[in-house]
Amino acid sequence: MFDEKEIIELLRTRDNGILYHREGQTVEFKEQYNFAGLADYFRDFAAFANNKGGYLIYGVTDVPRTPTGLSKSSYNQFEKIDPERISGFLLDIFSGKIDWEQHIVEHNSLNFGVFAIGEAKTKPIIAKKDEGKEQHIKNGEIYFRYGGRTQKIRFPELEAIINKRIELHTSSWMDLMSKIAKTGPENAAILDTEKGVIEKGENKIMVIDEELINKLSFIKEGEFNEKEGATTLKLIGDIKPIDKVEVIKKVKEDLIKRYPLTSIQVADMVKKILPKCSRNEVWRIIKDNDLKNNFDYSAYNFRSKKHEDEYKKTGKIPNGTASIFKQEAVDFICNIWHG
Repeated sequence: MFDEKEIIELLRTRDNGILYHREGQTVEFKEQYNFAGLADYFRDFAAFANNKGGYLIYGVTDVPRTPTGLSKSSYNQFEKIDPERISGFLLDIFSGKIDWEQHIVEHNSLNFGVFAIGEAKTKPIIAKKDEGKEQHIKNGEIYFRYGGRTQKIRFPELEAIINKRIELHTSSWMDLMSKIAKTGPENAAILDTEKGVIEKGENKIMVIDEELINKLSFIKEGEFNEKEGATTLKLIGDIKPIDKVEVIKKVKEDLIKRYPLTSIQVADMVKKILPKCSRNEVWRIIKDNDLKNNFDYSAYNFRSKKHEDEYKKTGKIPNGTASIFKQEAVDFICNIWHG
């Protein structure tokens, strides 16, 4: 979650001393840390958690963006932060768990305070109560990180979060039912890892998630030759070994039907709606909000399977790979742009 090299890069300056990087979807700069401003900071915590996570970096002036470091007073306040107290506040204010870390980074003889916020495992994170003198946080609101600002979530992003949550839940059930179907319900039993029990009845075979299978070493009662430190499952009686795990192949969808627009077409459509919005502004909004890596809005149109496999292996986009977009990308850009 925290990467000091990434923070140093975000604090890189131009020749005139102004930061090279702007605020964006995963970073917010603030001049000084003040305990009294926690409600405002927590709003950003929730917004980052509902998107892809990010950093709050203290010690950078607003206009222009210049790294000046924490003042002595701000440094002392930041250093004395009680993690348990902060975590308690977050649990009291928001639904769900927000993962965060606190760090002080020294760079060019200056100290910078950093909050690293992780992407929430269960979304959305929702405010449970009003908080702050000016009610920076309001009961029932959901915050999301757009480009360089935090705001209430819009319908497309909320719908995407809800759909992904439903898909994940449905996928878990389908995966389990698929495994049971292969062996037959009369031959299947379920290992409940939370309760630590096996509900077997008259069944003869266990259904265990692949990730759990990889972590377990099976031993029979009375045989304790397992490797030291290995996770083990003690079995009473016999069990038939599992030779292989079948993988269900998913058929690749026709991307062009789902993402019919080129980037130029997106820019032209935005221009028709917002005549003052230039192509460069469109490219900036796409970059600031990482739309090219958000399948709710776009996808990579690889020129060959080799290029797609290369991307999956390295995470790097091969040269010449174009992005294609949904109509929703046009709507997003129009809603975000402020002329």
